Amino acid sequence: MDLPQVAFRKFDKKQMKSISNTTTDSPSLLRKVAAFVMTIAMFTLVLMFSVMLFAVVLTAGAIAFGLMWWKTRELRKQMRKHPRGGVVIEGEVIGREVIEGEVIREVHFRDGK
Repeated sequence: MDLPQVAFRKFDKKQMKSISNTTTDSPSLLRKVAAFVMTIAMFTLVLMFSVMLFAVVLTAGAIAFGLMWWKTRELRKQMRKHPRGGVVIEGEVIGREVIEGEVIREVHFRDGK
């Protein structure tokens, strides 16, 4: 199977310059200033949107936390009224002894201290 032959056209420098549509000259001062201004404008725009996104995420998080706090208030009241382990006895801890009113008992820790 033979591949088709492609005829390449030769261009001189003037034709290549008009085809590429680019210049080899360095950019003018006006172009440099315009590029700088556009860069600053884009940076400002990106910064503005990132701050707005942060504010939206922060607000949504605060609303979610407040909603969770509000929905669990009854559960927290019940947990305060009925603590785990039954009755709460106020007392002092001195070393390994827990003094609860008139009852003194020794507490044994599982870690061997």
